[in-house]
Amino acid sequence: MSHAEGVNIKRRRVLIASTAALGAVGVASVATPFVRSWYPSAKAEAAGAAVTQDISAIEDGQMIVVKYRGKPIFVVKRTKEMLANLEKVTPLLSDPTSEASVQPEYAKNVTRSREPTVLVVEGVCTHLGCAPNYRPEVGAADIGGSSWFGGFFCPCHGSKYDLSGRVYKGVPAPLNLPVPEYSVDGPILTVGEA
Repeated sequence: MSHAEGVNIKRRRVLIASTAALGAVGVASVATPFVRSWYPSAKAEAAGAAVTQDISAIEDGQMIVVKYRGKPIFVVKRTKEMLANLEKVTPLLSDPTSEASVQPEYAKNVTRSREPTVLVVEGVCTHLGCAPNYRPEVGAADIGGSSWFGGFFCPCHGSKYDLSGRVYKGVPAPLNLPVPEYSVDGPILTVGEA
């Protein structure tokens, strides 16, 4: 093999590698907008396109947050103890039967849910729109001590909600946390569709 042939082979390899790299970049730049086109637009999400979430990995007592219509949606997997405490807190609540609050017909029960172990509520305080903190621990001294059975505490003005999103008496918030339309199909939660 002559020196000229060796140079041509090296040049050919460099050209092939460069062409392959540029081709890969080209494919990625075309594929990215194509894949993004499958997602709902920001306008569609704001208008209320349904949002799905696999909730199978949520552990007992854990909360996750899903975004729907620009609002945080709290999803809590309640334990048997949490469910038992719902009855204990009833005398301390402003609207225990959710008569004045916003929720679908299927959530007009003590658990305010389709399935007792899964709570789905808007994570926005009904007083001035702050984001309440999830405080599941029973007896938290900074919230209410022996009258606290776990729930949500709004640090802005001190509003308290139980683990069904029902508001306590004597706090600034006037209503329970709203329950959005939702459905659960196996491990898949869909917010925005019943």
